[in-house]
Amino acid sequence: MNITILGAGAWGTALAISFSHDHIVQLWGRDPHQMAEMSAQRKNIRYLSGITIPTAITLTADLNAALSNTDLVLSVVPTAALRETLRMLAKLAPGLPVIWACKGFEQISGKLAHQIAAEELGEHAQYGVLSGPSFAREIAEGKPAALTLAAKDKQFADETARQLHNNRLRVYSCTDIAGVELGGALKNVIAIAAGISDGLGLGNNARAALITRGLAEATRLGLRLGGQLETFMGLTGLGDLVLTTTGDLSRNRRVGLALASGEPIATILQNLGHVAEGVYTAPEVVRIAANLGLEMPLTEAVCGVIEGKLTATAAAEALMRRDPKTESYS
Repeated sequence: MNITILGAGAWGTALAISFSHDHIVQLWGRDPHQMAEMSAQRKNIRYLSGITIPTAITLTADLNAALSNTDLVLSVVPTAALRETLRMLAKLAPGLPVIWACKGFEQISGKLAHQIAAEELGEHAQYGVLSGPSFAREIAEGKPAALTLAAKDKQFADETARQLHNNRLRVYSCTDIAGVELGGALKNVIAIAAGISDGLGLGNNARAALITRGLAEATRLGLRLGGQLETFMGLTGLGDLVLTTTGDLSRNRRVGLALASGEPIATILQNLGHVAEGVYTAPEVVRIAANLGLEMPLTEAVCGVIEGKLTATAAAEALMRRDPKTESYS
């Protein structure tokens, strides 16, 4: 299969490397200088230092060339750029199947990726999301991982997952596209909370409680927005949550660690050099939950710290002072 990957960051490069063992892969990046440098060095120095990009992968900044003779487009641009990317695809390559690997809500509209795709590509287009517990560096290194590909069209989900599946990357399929997207978005906020907890030295007990109640919080909202319970207990829910809240490669957890030390969010993001979707997802989640009348205490606490309204210590203390209640997902 001919695959075109849009977005030459860490995740786009890692997926290109993984899929190049079994498919013809073209990796497109917006910056001609960056792509020329990557072509010359066969490395993505900025995002995946030390990883060699196979010569079989075509690296290009020419979008028209990247889309010629391709069977599947995989968009790995940030959520903020997804609408523009899909709009370009609708114009340049109408009818081409598209999957994306970004996580989070569109700012202002609060829409998920599949809702954006329906607007830009049309309800009857073939599209889906690829998500799950995965760090780009480990995928690029060929270490084992498992992802889920979700689409409204079961046949498209099953067939595309089968084609992308290999002996290093297991790819499952399902039709709960909303649940998969919500799990991927909401876990980033909880990862920031976990980083704050670890940064404050609150211990393993606190982290375990935070992950568990974070899952309950994500599930509570996810079910109200159309997700299925089993999705939140699977790879794109619990699996991704555990990885992102405990792994040292987690960008969102690193944001939380820095917030715990008192750094302002602008400085943290500048030093990070990567997109940390949880920073932008948290206020959208608070707004959506408020409209639904749902309590999201962990997310609200994270927002308070990000916005400078609460110190990390004050946020942790406020959560512990909450009244006792029956444990539930509702």
